[in-house]
Amino acid sequence: MNKNEGKKGLYIQLYSIHGLIRGSDLELGRDADTGGQIKYVLELAQTLSKNPRVEKVELVTRQIKDKNVSSDYSVAKEKINDKFSIIRLRCGGGKYIRKELLWDHLEEFVDKSIKYIKNKGILPDIIHSHYADAGFVCTELTQFFGIPFVHTGHSLGRDKKRKLLSDGMEIKEIEKRLKISHRINVEEEIIYFANRIVTSTNQEIQNQYGDYDNTAPEKFRVIPPGVDLERFYPYNSRIPLDEETAKLLQTISSQLLRFFVRIEKPLILTVCRPDKRKNITGLIKAFGEDEELQEMANLAIFAGIREDIQEMPDNEREVLTDILLLMDKYNLYGKMAIPKRHNTQTEVPELYRIAADTGGVFTNVALTEPFGLTLIEAAASGVPVVATDDGGPRDILGNCKNGILVDVAGTKNISEAIKKIIYDAKLWQQFSENGMSNVKKHYTWKAHVEAYLEEADGLVKQGQDNAKVFAPVGRKLLDAEKLIVSDIDHTLIGDDEALEEFIAILKQAGSKVGFAVATGRTDDSAFSVLKEYGVPYPDIIISSVGAEIYYNYRGKLIYSTGWEAHIKHQWHREKIKKLLAGFKLLEYQEEKNQRKYKISYYTSENPENIKKIKETLVKNRIKANVIFSHGQYLDILPYRASKGKAIRYLAYRWNIIHESILVAGDSGNDREMLKGDLLGVVVANYSSELESLKGQSRIYFAKKEYAGGIIDGINHYNFLKLEKEKAFE
Repeated sequence: MNKNEGKKGLYIQLYSIHGLIRGSDLELGRDADTGGQIKYVLELAQTLSKNPRVEKVELVTRQIKDKNVSSDYSVAKEKINDKFSIIRLRCGGGKYIRKELLWDHLEEFVDKSIKYIKNKGILPDIIHSHYADAGFVCTELTQFFGIPFVHTGHSLGRDKKRKLLSDGMEIKEIEKRLKISHRINVEEEIIYFANRIVTSTNQEIQNQYGDYDNTAPEKFRVIPPGVDLERFYPYNSRIPLDEETAKLLQTISSQLLRFFVRIEKPLILTVCRPDKRKNITGLIKAFGEDEELQEMANLAIFAGIREDIQEMPDNEREVLTDILLLMDKYNLYGKMAIPKRHNTQTEVPELYRIAADTGGVFTNVALTEPFGLTLIEAAASGVPVVATDDGGPRDILGNCKNGILVDVAGTKNISEAIKKIIYDAKLWQQFSENGMSNVKKHYTWKAHVEAYLEEADGLVKQGQDNAKVFAPVGRKLLDAEKLIVSDIDHTLIGDDEALEEFIAILKQAGSKVGFAVATGRTDDSAFSVLKEYGVPYPDIIISSVGAEIYYNYRGKLIYSTGWEAHIKHQWHREKIKKLLAGFKLLEYQEEKNQRKYKISYYTSENPENIKKIKETLVKNRIKANVIFSHGQYLDILPYRASKGKAIRYLAYRWNIIHESILVAGDSGNDREMLKGDLLGVVVANYSSELESLKGQSRIYFAKKEYAGGIIDGINHYNFLKLEKEKAFE
């Protein structure tokens, strides 16, 4: 099934989950989640796909079916060119929701990603996440499959938290709106598991990632993003104008004419999202407080796309309202433009060139700026810049020498720098030519991709070397076509001779057959008893009667957070304990047997007792799974949890059809996994709780006990399709 052999180049998957992204006409600035990241990722993918060393690029994102957004975002596969496609996976329903609300749904995205990879039957050579939500997904994928993992943060939680606190926002509000602590914890995990972290500047490494405990210098590579020079070309190279460009310029000019009294004046331009950190209000104050600047130039603010400000999210609504109020306060009518929309693909490049044609200036006066893609777009177009003396702009202006850095805390600093450039024609020309020349040396996507692929080649070789030593469970389950799942006590264990024979079968079955145990024991207890009896460590342990799932990751247990996210819904552990505390027929088991999603008791074999417990839970509107086994054990689990439900969850995640899963058990806590369309085997030494299953389809009552019964079931179903002479009688 593994199709990786014979490939001609690298297969790279980029993950960018939360924003609206499509192959053309990006809606940059539509909201806080549709900013520079999606442009960065799309242009990276497009340039990678043009490189002969790359065979295939997939950009994996969230599928959105929402009448409030374009139907483009609902297309499951959007083919951009012969080597590049956007893959959309469903997660968290169809509605478009902000990224902070996606955290609870990311395990579903992991499941869908695994299923997608399994269906293709081929592992990517590299997975590359963008932002923390995609980083979480890729952290899970690299643990399952051992795929080399690259991450680009775009912004970091600790840095954002620090700035919000300094702005006066209360920590409770930050947690409520942004789930910042969870994000920071996820970022720590990303840094730990990532093989490489790509940043745009050294400042990111030192001042932002330096705040994290898991930061290791050897993981980081500074590879600045590029600019699309086919779109962002010099303002003085578009003569003569073609008909399409002339029409576009006319459209933009007519749009600006609605705002400006004197359209011929130099244009002060800014293009950004309506976010407080972008400091648009600071720019307006700088312009509004300087009458000389108003006389010499116009101000155009392209702050995203809007229909009705009142219906926009709080942050955007507040910023846009402040913009309009300041425009009125300083009476900037006829001097300032704030259009409602713009086309990022066609109009934005022309806006830079219009600013250059008028002898204007581009500004990025954000309070903090990790990089600043707009600055290199402006440089390529030939318009000088005034930028914040923070983060990325320091590197960009240091390389391109195309403008002035200012302390944006003082609005006069901004206005004086703009006037200095506009006043001095020689300085303007120098900055313009420097930008157009130096951007080609430092900020092209072609150069970015060449550096990127050098890193990728090294990581792929390292991954191939590791694969010879380690066999992560995901790689096996990628190939697995069948799965054998067995209870441990009184099923797998009990007859040493039969167990030895069963182990031989497992070894002969090879990588196409996965092996799992489903037990009432805890994970530690299961591990110990399997080791004691010499059972090969299973690929998966379903422990605590289905309350937990663990994967065998290079000989270590890795807890399935995906299963926890699935079963925790409406689980009220403490409330259940209080409700059942008064039942004399129940004896609370030792703490070592209790788990986060399992409450365990001893009780007597009395159907009426079990009935009363269920009635009490129902009466108090508690949804739970009540499991009685071996005539003395009572376990209360979340209603979504059980051995059977856990197996069906794994079947979905790893894309193994139910008819290819054989399950074996002996007691009541195996009942649910034995029923249904799995291939059930009840060993001959079964408990009375399973007597009622006799006669049901796809449940075979074996003639032999313990592991011998499992072998009997394998033969009964011809599960391994072995030759007759190799059958295990």
